[in-house]
Amino acid sequence: MTPTNQGSIRLFRLAGIELYLHWSWFLVAYYGISMRAGRYPSMTWNVLEYLALFAVVLLHEFGHSLACRQVGGHADRIVLWPLGGVAYVDPPQRPGATLWSIAAGPLVNVVLIPVFFLLAMAMGASGLADRAPNALRLVQAILFINVGLLAFNLLPIYPLDGGQILRSLLWFVVGRAWSLIVATVIGLIGVVGLFLLALWTQSLWLGILAVFILLNCWSGLRHALHLVRVARVPRHAEFSCPACRTSPPAGAVWTCGNCRNRFDMFQEQSVCPHCGTAYLAIPCLDCGQFHPLAAWTSVLPRPSEPPVVALDEDPRC
Repeated sequence: MTPTNQGSIRLFRLAGIELYLHWSWFLVAYYGISMRAGRYPSMTWNVLEYLALFAVVLLHEFGHSLACRQVGGHADRIVLWPLGGVAYVDPPQRPGATLWSIAAGPLVNVVLIPVFFLLAMAMGASGLADRAPNALRLVQAILFINVGLLAFNLLPIYPLDGGQILRSLLWFVVGRAWSLIVATVIGLIGVVGLFLLALWTQSLWLGILAVFILLNCWSGLRHALHLVRVARVPRHAEFSCPACRTSPPAGAVWTCGNCRNRFDMFQEQSVCPHCGTAYLAIPCLDCGQFHPLAAWTSVLPRPSEPPVVALDEDPRC
């Protein structure tokens, strides 16, 4: 549902985070710059304005990534594409950690808004605005870009930042699965509003965005319902996650990354009974952390582990 590295150009690596730019961004940039050709006397200023949009979105996504790392999560990739940017963050499965990882993005825009507001005021007070009106217009455009991105991202529509912030706050009250269900249902209602707005304004761009949000809401809802089912199954009381101390579910809730069949990681000693793929680590379905099978138990004796035949599969459910 989200953009991947496929079709993207690697730009650079900063603070351990790889930045990719999807090829379609250039087409949209050309269209956007051409549509605003009359705003400035020179096309150079239009290019600078679009690059400013690029920079603001990038800073927003770095806010997500660095905040995720701050709470002990994993974040190493950002993809920029025509609908904005996506920071691939994997915070610890705790509501506070998730909330900070998501909220840090909009907070970047909150910081930038007064910076460019004061800069525009200073240019006017110093007389620079009269001598360089195009520079003032560019600063004002960057200010409005930040305001617009902040307002749109804070809409309580999953998977926008506002919808994910709402989900994180609900997580404190109703738990991980039901918070995601509520957030995605609200998101689906919001999608209806976006579709109606797209029809009213005859905006193809808004319609594409609504489809993207719809697909992510549906995927999130399916995942939430799966979490509810997992929460209801019996647990392996003799095992516990070293990170969150939660006993894993007893049942075929893990999916083999090789043959896609479901099986019980603990009953099968972390070896898929269908294809024989063995896993060095088992993901906790509650906190998302991976641990070797031997680290999970403190009660039962551990039989000898089978030979490892695959190391790079991800048996997430």
